[in-house]
Amino acid sequence: MTVLKTLLLNPPSFENFDGGASSRWPATREIESYWYPVWLAYPAGMLEGSRLLDAPPHHVSADETIRICKDYEFLVLFTSTPGWQGDQRLAEAIKSANPRIKIAFVGPPVTTSPEQALNECPAIDFVCRREFDYTVVEFAQGKPLDEILGASYRKNGKILHNPDRPQIQDLDALPDVTEVYARDLDVTRYNVPFLMHPFVSLYSTRGCPAQCTFCLWPQTLSGHAWRKRSSDAIAREMAKAKELFPHVKEFFFDDDTFNIQKARTIELCEKLKPLKLTWSCTSRVTTDYDTLKAMRDAGCRLLIVGYESGDPQVLKNIKKGATVERARDFTRDCHKLGLVIHGDFILGLPGETPETIRRTIDFAKSLDCETIQVSVAHAYPGTEFYDFAQKNGFIVNHQSMVDTGGHQMAHIEYPGLPTDYIMEMVHRFYDEYYFRPKAVYRIVKKAFFNSEERKRLYKEAKSFMKLRAARNRYVKETRKMQNEAAPAQVNTAGVQGD
Repeated sequence: MTVLKTLLLNPPSFENFDGGASSRWPATREIESYWYPVWLAYPAGMLEGSRLLDAPPHHVSADETIRICKDYEFLVLFTSTPGWQGDQRLAEAIKSANPRIKIAFVGPPVTTSPEQALNECPAIDFVCRREFDYTVVEFAQGKPLDEILGASYRKNGKILHNPDRPQIQDLDALPDVTEVYARDLDVTRYNVPFLMHPFVSLYSTRGCPAQCTFCLWPQTLSGHAWRKRSSDAIAREMAKAKELFPHVKEFFFDDDTFNIQKARTIELCEKLKPLKLTWSCTSRVTTDYDTLKAMRDAGCRLLIVGYESGDPQVLKNIKKGATVERARDFTRDCHKLGLVIHGDFILGLPGETPETIRRTIDFAKSLDCETIQVSVAHAYPGTEFYDFAQKNGFIVNHQSMVDTGGHQMAHIEYPGLPTDYIMEMVHRFYDEYYFRPKAVYRIVKKAFFNSEERKRLYKEAKSFMKLRAARNRYVKETRKMQNEAAPAQVNTAGVQGD
């Protein structure tokens, strides 16, 4: 069988931009950090002679990417909403340099708006909706485009949409992504501040049954139907990965596999325990004490937990399926077991007010997680949150999701809650959290006893303070312009919640 020479690309974009190939929030981070392009790794592992190119962490420029593409017949590019315009221009430049190359775009934007994508970018030959593993593999193997499920394309001046591809049920049949990493990626390039370095991440499931209205992935790519790899397959890949990456300090399961089905979690932990690995994972606050204990005993070190808000009504508005009280109990259990928590919070969700923001900041401080991330609420097309915001006129159309550097910007504005106030409260949240004596002591202690951590913390602190200063400038400049345009109105809004 003749197979097209295929390049699977997480494209270059803004500096330090984690473009979406597995990133929950495509954006340039407060501190330079990158997640693995897990989605692209599956078809890369199924196509002989293919290459997975993750441009951002490897600092591969657009010019270098264009040069590399001259040697390929088929390009699969994972695009994101913030990076969409730049990805179009890159595709056009690639096509100009190599007219024979076929280009497919994959990712949330082309899943939700395939016709728009094809109309806006003539360089794209087709797009793949939702899970694209077998869609791109079949094309690379020579199957006619009009017979490939999940594809949208042009034909005779019209845009056609083939029927949807059924969700993949047999996840064990997919290749091990860690083998693709070993073949194509430099794992030392991947850094996430709260994970040990170097680390390797992978999935053990697909789909999420939770109904969080803002979450991009289950509403666009993976769906809500929860499908799982067998515990034997996971343990086998982990044992092999340990051999492939003897220098890796931590493995990360980038899904909620450990808090959906307790019996499966216990079974999986029993198979991971003999491997004596250090690993971490995402988690919901609904995970009970016994499950957490089994995870810790099997080598679990840290949990990424989406608390989102400390306000009960906001949690209901986003269909989080959890309560503030449950979050407190869960956190207490983790502290008791010695499990480290990285807490995720979002400002600007439906129902947000200055009072709910204050409640969330105080809630976060009371939880006292090891580290936190504070995101600006983004309404991505294809999500229930987007439909809500658009219907009610809360999306500020002239305001992009990201600034010229790719950093998150508020683009949702509620009555009495200006976007500049949300941005101000993001950096105030960080300040109040990390400048507490307890938090400062943790950081100093870690730096004092570990020289490697000391260097890492110093670099991260410089990056964070630089972005903090930029956010402050944005708030001041925005308020200055607003004061010049409508002093009375904006001054009134500006003092809310102070």
